[in-house]
Formats: sequence, C-alpha cells, structure tokens
Amino acid sequence: MVYLLIVYDVSVERVNKVHKYLKTYLHWQQNSVFEGEVSSSQYQRMMSELFDLIDPDVDSVMIYEFPEKYLQKTILGIEKNPIDFIL
Repeated sequence: MVYLLIVYDVSVERVNKVHKYLKTYLHWQQNSVFEGEVSSSQYQRMMSELFDLIDPDVDSVMIYEFPEKYLQKTILGIEKNPIDFIL
C-alpha cells in the first residue's frame, strides 16, 4: 500500500473528469487536492488512466507518495472535507 497526496492544475474542460476519476480512488480534501491509500495495482492503473485524461502539454498533476500514512497534517483555517475514517 502507498499513501498519496495528489494536487492538480488542469484545463477547465478536464477539471470535472479528473475530479470524478480521482474520487473513485482517493478522498477529496479541497479544490484540486486528493489524498488516500491505494494498493500497488490501483496506483499503476490510476497513473495510466489519469495520464490518458490529461493533456501533458498544458496540464499539471503532482503526486506525492508516502510509504504509509506517516505524515503530519496541519490545517490553518477550516478543513473543507475531513476524512472521518481511514482503514
């Protein structure tokens, strides 16, 4: 398993497709930010399908990988979409 933090900036015509796709694997946190844990096979499938959804010449997707959920998250202001329960 790998814990991911994904931040993206894609053209407006692809924003909804990327958002909807990432929601199938990860937890939405706030505008253009997802996080969560996936298996190795899910990760490989997600990377391939995500690459097909974007235009690599104009879009940007940053993926931060963590071996496990050992990261400290500090939120200033409100948390837009808290994760209540993670397995």
